[in-house]
Amino acid sequence: MSENKSIPEAELKILGIDPELTPYRHDLELRMNNYYGARKALLGKGDSFSDFANGHHYFGFHQAAEGWYYREWAPAAEALYLIGDFNGWNRSSHPLTQRDGGIWEIFLPGKDALVHQSLVKVHVISRGNRRDRIPLYIRRIVQNPQTHDFSGQIWLPEKPFGWTDSKFRADISMSPLIYETHIGMAQEKEDIGTYKEFEDNILPRVKDLGYNTIQIMAIMEHPYYASFGYHVSNYFAASSWFGTPDELKSLINKAHEMGLTVLMDIVQSHAVKNLAEGINEFDGTIHQFFHAGGRGTHSAWDSKLFNYGKPEVIHFLLSSLKFWLEEYHFDGFRFDGVTSMIYHDHGLGTAFDNYSKYFSLNTDLEAITYLQFANEMIKELRPDAISIAEDMSGMPGMCLPVEDGGIGFDYRLAMGMPDFWVKTLQQKDEDWDMQLLYYELSTSRHLEKRIGYVESHDQALVGDKTLIFRMADQEMYWHMNKEGQNPVVERAIALHKMARLITISLGSEGYLNFMGNEFGHPEWIDFPREGNGWSFKHCRRQWSLADNKNLRYHDLNLFDRAMIHLMSAEGLMGGGVPQALWLDQNKKIIAFRKKDFIFIFNFHPIESYQDFELPIHEAGCFQAVLDTDEPRFGGQGRISHDVNHETYMLKMNREFSGISIYSPCRTAMLLKKK
Repeated sequence: MSENKSIPEAELKILGIDPELTPYRHDLELRMNNYYGARKALLGKGDSFSDFANGHHYFGFHQAAEGWYYREWAPAAEALYLIGDFNGWNRSSHPLTQRDGGIWEIFLPGKDALVHQSLVKVHVISRGNRRDRIPLYIRRIVQNPQTHDFSGQIWLPEKPFGWTDSKFRADISMSPLIYETHIGMAQEKEDIGTYKEFEDNILPRVKDLGYNTIQIMAIMEHPYYASFGYHVSNYFAASSWFGTPDELKSLINKAHEMGLTVLMDIVQSHAVKNLAEGINEFDGTIHQFFHAGGRGTHSAWDSKLFNYGKPEVIHFLLSSLKFWLEEYHFDGFRFDGVTSMIYHDHGLGTAFDNYSKYFSLNTDLEAITYLQFANEMIKELRPDAISIAEDMSGMPGMCLPVEDGGIGFDYRLAMGMPDFWVKTLQQKDEDWDMQLLYYELSTSRHLEKRIGYVESHDQALVGDKTLIFRMADQEMYWHMNKEGQNPVVERAIALHKMARLITISLGSEGYLNFMGNEFGHPEWIDFPREGNGWSFKHCRRQWSLADNKNLRYHDLNLFDRAMIHLMSAEGLMGGGVPQALWLDQNKKIIAFRKKDFIFIFNFHPIESYQDFELPIHEAGCFQAVLDTDEPRFGGQGRISHDVNHETYMLKMNREFSGISIYSPCRTAMLLKKK
C-alpha cells in the first residue's frame, strides 16, 4: 500500500459499492485521512505493521546465552524491582534501570537465574504507592491455592512443544462453519474442563458434525472464571484455568491435523479494572493504557477502555495479536465488542436506523483506525487468516478492504438474526411474518460477508434462554424421551430444525453455532458464583443427551450433522441473496432456489398442502435429499425421497413451469435437480 496515497486521489470504492454513502463522503475521507496519517506517524516510510508489532520480542522475560533480560514500559513509575521465588520475594535487591521512553530494564546473569516455572512479579513504586504487579508481557499466570493471589510464571520447558502443522493453511475459499466453544464448560463433569480433555473428546465431535472451524472463547488470562473470559487481565498469557501453554498448543496442533481452522475470541474492546491481576494503573497512572475519566470506564461492563489513539497502546495491542498468531498458531480472530469500540456511547440504546448514526460525533475514529491497523497486520502475517467483527450496528465498510475505504474485516457477525428469532418467538405462530423473515435473514450490505446464526453463547447465558428452551421450557424435563408425545416439545423440535436450516441457507457466507445448541442443550449457562453456591451444574455440556438414541436430543444432533455436511459438500453457503420462488403470508410458505437446489419451508402450525404448485421457471426433475420431517431426525416421515418431481406447465398459471409437491406443516425440505 502506498504511503503517499492521499484521499483526493483515492478511489474510495466504498462509494461505488454503496451510493447511499455519497452524502457522507467527507466522513469517509476523514476516516481514511486519519488512517494514512496515523499509519505514517507510526511506521514512517517502508515499514509494515508486522515489523512494528514486536513488543513481545523485546519486553517481558527473554533468555540469552549469558543470562536473562527483563523489560517493562512504565513511563510514570519512579522505581521498579523484580521480585520472585528466585530472590525470596525481596522488594529491593533487584532494581530495574530506567532507559529512554519510559522503558525499564534489568539483566540477570546466568542462564539459570530464572528457571522453568519460576514465580515472578514486579514491585512498582509510583506517586507514593507501592504495589506488587504482574509483568505486562508475562506468558503464564498461576494462582496460589492457599492465598488465591496470582503470580507470573516463567514457562520454559526443557523440551519445547513440537509443532507438526507447518503445512496447514486455513482454506479461505470455503465458507467458515464455526463451532463456538469454551474449554472449561465443554465437559460433562461438574468441574472445569481442560485443554487436553477438549482435544481428546470435543475435537472429534466437531469434526464428525462437519464444522470446519472452531472459535475458542476465554483464552486470554482472566482472574474471574465466571466472566466467560471477557474481563481480560493479561494480554500475552493463555488461560491457566484450563491447563498449560503446551497443552493449548497441542490442542491447536491436533485441530490443524484434523483440518480444522482455529479462531480466537480476542478481547481488545476493554480490560479488567483489577490492579492486582491486570494492567490497569501499572505505572501508577490511569492513563498509561486507558482514557482518563468517564471515557475510560465502561459503565455497563465495569471495565477499563483503551486509548486507541496512543502509539504505545497501539503497539501493545498489535503485539498481542501478532503473539497469538506466532506463538499459538491461531488462524485468526473474532473481535469482541467492536460496536462498543467504535462509538463513544458504545452503541448502548442507539438504534442504527439511518446512516447519520454511523457518521457523527459519537463515532470513535481512533478506534476505527486501530481496527484498520489490526486487520492490515493480520493479513500481512497470515494472508489466510480470518477476522470477524462482533458489530451489531452494521457500520458501513466493516467488511470491505481498507484500501477501498473499509475497516478490513472478512466477516461480520449477523447479530440481528438471533434478536429477530427471539422477537419472532414472542408472537403467535400464525402471526409470523414471512416477508420479514426472508428479508431479515437474506439482506446484507453489498460485498460485505456475514456469519449467520440462530443463537450464540449470548442467548444461552443465565437470564436469557436458548431457542429450544424458549419454546419448550419445563416440558423438556419430562418429554424429550422418544416414547412419549407432547405438543409443546413437538413444536419446539420442528421449529428448532427449521430455524437452523433457513438461517444457514439464506445467503450468509458463514454460519456459527455454540457448542451443544446443535442438539438443543437444555436450560441455560450459569457459571459458578456466590449466587448459585459456586455450582457447576449449569456450566457444562451434557453430551450424553446427544449420544442417547432414546432421546430427542439425539435426533436434533443427527439433523444438524446432516445439514452441515450437505451445505458444505454442495457449496450452498453464500452466493448472495437466493432466488425467491414463493413467499406466502397466508400459507406461511417460503421457497427459494440456490444453484440446483430448491428450499421449501412451511411454517404453518397446522396446514399441510397436498398438491402445492411451486414455479421453478425451467424444465427439470427434482428429488428430496433432506427434510426436517425424516424419521431419523424425529419426524413423521411425511415426505418421500423416492418421488421424482418433474416440472410441468402449472395449473395456476399455464405460462409458469414448476412442480407439484406435498408440503407438510412445520416442515422444511431440500430438493436437488437430477
